[in-house]
Amino acid sequence: MIDISSDGHVHTCLCHHAVGDMEDYVRAAMERGLREVVFLEHLEEGIRYRQLNWLTETDFNYYQAEGRRLQVKYANRIGIKLGVEVGYNPRAVTKIQERLAAWQWDRIGISYHYMPLGDDPDEDLNMLTRADDVIERARRYGTRAILDKYFSGLLEAVRLLPGTVLCHLDAALRHVDTLPLTETHLAAIETLLRLVKDKGMALEVNTSGLAIRGEAFPRMALLKKAVALGIPLVAGSDAHSPEQVGRFFTDLPDMLRQAS
Repeated sequence: MIDISSDGHVHTCLCHHAVGDMEDYVRAAMERGLREVVFLEHLEEGIRYRQLNWLTETDFNYYQAEGRRLQVKYANRIGIKLGVEVGYNPRAVTKIQERLAAWQWDRIGISYHYMPLGDDPDEDLNMLTRADDVIERARRYGTRAILDKYFSGLLEAVRLLPGTVLCHLDAALRHVDTLPLTETHLAAIETLLRLVKDKGMALEVNTSGLAIRGEAFPRMALLKKAVALGIPLVAGSDAHSPEQVGRFFTDLPDMLRQAS
C-alpha cells in the first residue's frame, strides 16, 4: 500500500530552519538503503512572519541547479526528485500559481502553515510552531475557529492549486495539547479527502508525527478514511536533518495493515 523505499518529503538548510546540504540528504538516503529521495522544499508567498522559513527565489535557483547536478552524479545509485511544498495563502493564490508554473516539479505537496487572522495585521499565525507566544495567541483566538479555517483553506488549496500530494493533513496546532477534532472538522476532512481522490492526488503519511505525538500524520482514524476511499499513499519523513531521512519507515507496513 505504500513504498517505504522512497522518502517523499525532505528539507535542507535552504529553507532556513533545517540543517544539512542537499548532498547530505542524498547520502543519508543511500545509507538507509532507500531507492529514492524527494526534496520537498518550502514555497510561501505573501506571508507575514517574524522569520524566513522558506526559500527565496535565489534559493530556488540554487536548489534546481544543485538538484540537477546531484541527479547526474548519483544517477546509477539513487533516484533524486525535486519537488516543492507549497503553503496555502488565500491572499496570494494567483502569485502562488505563477511561481509554481515557473519551474518543472517532480512533486507538488500542498500544506497550510501560516494563517492570516484579524487579531494581528502584522504577523500571520504559524500553526506548526512550538513558540509559546504563538500557541498562546492561537488559544486566545480560539483553536476550534482556527481548525475550521485550516480545513476549509486546505480544501481551497487542493481545488485551486496543481498539487500532487496532500501533506501532513492534521498537523495544524500540533503543539497544542488536548485538541479534539469536532464533527464539523471530520465532515470537512471527508469532503477534502474525496476531492483529493477525484483530482488523482496522493495522501502523505508523514512519520514526523511519531516523534511529535506518537502517531503519524494523519492519525489512524483519518488514515482509515483515506484507505477506504482508495487514495494512493506516499511516505514522507519531513526530515529537517539528514539523520531523520526515512525515520520510522519500518513502522509503516504494520500501521497500514491496521488502517485497511
